[in-house]
Parts: sequence; C-alpha cells; structure tokens
Amino acid sequence: MTPPEITLGNHTSTHRTRGTTPQALNTEQTGRDIALLLLRLAVGLSLAGHGVQKLFGWFDGSGLDGTGQFFTSIGYPAGRTMAVVAGLSEALGGLGLALGLLTPLAGAAVVGTMINVVVVTRGDGFMAPEGVEYAVVLAVAAAAVCLAGPGRYAVDRLLPVLRTHRLSHGLAALALACVTAAAVLLTRT
Repeated sequence: MTPPEITLGNHTSTHRTRGTTPQALNTEQTGRDIALLLLRLAVGLSLAGHGVQKLFGWFDGSGLDGTGQFFTSIGYPAGRTMAVVAGLSEALGGLGLALGLLTPLAGAAVVGTMINVVVVTRGDGFMAPEGVEYAVVLAVAAAAVCLAGPGRYAVDRLLPVLRTHRLSHGLAALALACVTAAAVLLTRT
C-alpha cells in the first residue's frame, strides 16, 4: 500500500505517519465506537431504571405518588407533574442514550435532569450516600456523548439526518439542557 498524498499549494508529497495505516486507524476507530457503546449502555440503562422507578414504582421505586410527594417536599410546586417530567426524562433520555437514538436530545434530557439533582441536593455534600457525585458523573458522561456523538453502533447511524454527528448538534443540545434546567429550577419555591 502506498502512503497517502498530501498536497500543499503546488507541492505534492507522500507522507506516512507511524501507526496510521488504514488497519491501525480502523482498529482505533472501532475501539472508540465500542467504548462509546459501553458508556451509552451503562449511563443510559442506569438512568432508564431510575426513570421507571419514578414512573411505575418498578425496582423498589416510589412510583408517581411517592416521587411526587418527594418533589413537593423539596420545593417544586407541582410534585406529581415534576415526577412525570423527571421520570420521562430519565427513562426516555436513558433509553435514547443506550440505543444511540436521537443522541443529542437524549443526552440533553439526562444533563438537564442531573443539573436539577445537583442543584437541589448539593447541600448534602459531594460523596454518597446522599451526595451529588453520582449525578455529576451521569451528567458529565451524557455531555461527553453529546459532544463526541454516539459512535458507529447506534440507531442514529440509520437516520440520514443524524448519520454524521456534528459538534454543533451536541453543543446546541447542551445549551438546551442548561436553559431547560434553569427554567425548571426557577419554579421551585
């Protein structure tokens, strides 16, 4: 195999950087795609589980009534409505991340929800059992996927408009997450 040609102005040269054979680049890209898949699955399925706890009471969750009462106790005016919003954001955002489906929006749902968790529970400290570190990790991981894209092993690759990830999609989704989180936080009393 011949090295790739590089053209600068009127000068063309062949140059090969060590370790950049097509096979090496393909292996490197496959590794990144698998890493993104694992990250999406871990974060997405974990959040989807939390969402269905809130919505349906599955996995020893409180369901809408218990979660709604909790949201009311921490200052949200319509606790049950907030339970639905948080549950859907976690369940659908988590499933979207896991599948790599509408990934920037799924990531935005997760980031916005986790911003609320961090702001509301920050007084409990950073570390578990009541701290915010888990929410911070989930938010940062979802933001990373928003910015990096879902990788090759994602449903988005089947959708022509999302087949090629653009950083601008991820940045716009994260801006939407921040604005939405701020709007929700402003409803608290």
